[in-house]
Amino acid sequence: MIYIVTALKSEAQAFVDKYKLKKTTLKNYTLFFNEHMKVVVSNIGVENARFATQTLINYYDITDEDIYINIGVCGASKKHSIGKLLKIGTIIHQELTYSFNEGVTLTCVEQEIHGGDFEAVDMESYGFYDAVVHNPAIKNFAIYKVVSDHYEPHTLNKDMVKSLLFKQLDNLELF
Repeated sequence: MIYIVTALKSEAQAFVDKYKLKKTTLKNYTLFFNEHMKVVVSNIGVENARFATQTLINYYDITDEDIYINIGVCGASKKHSIGKLLKIGTIIHQELTYSFNEGVTLTCVEQEIHGGDFEAVDMESYGFYDAVVHNPAIKNFAIYKVVSDHYEPHTLNKDMVKSLLFKQLDNLELF
């Protein structure tokens, strides 16, 4: 099974449209699913992502084949073009660095960033990471972000977010 955590419903909607997912609830969360994947919408923020991820972990039996993925949009420096899919390899959160893979360094922040010297930023990745890394039964996890803006979050809307993710779904190699 593929377990996916998104912050926004518009991020999850890309999966719903492509994979014809059904809608239900899991505790306090909206959950979309089919026989191969479950997508939970956590809402914005580290704690929301941590609790949504932990809810998936607690509710479903974990097998060695399961993959946990956090995906969504992020702000990034201009070296990354809008719409580019980034595989995250390092997270910086509260001045601590967590490396787990080859890939881009993402800084997880508490509020929207309007400029700065970060390679990429989001507001949820550390919560997801913290939940999966503390469960030894989880063997496979990844964090992917799609560049949505160059530190101009006010330029985004729901349709743009869904479209940016939808265009990258085939590049995730989920199955």
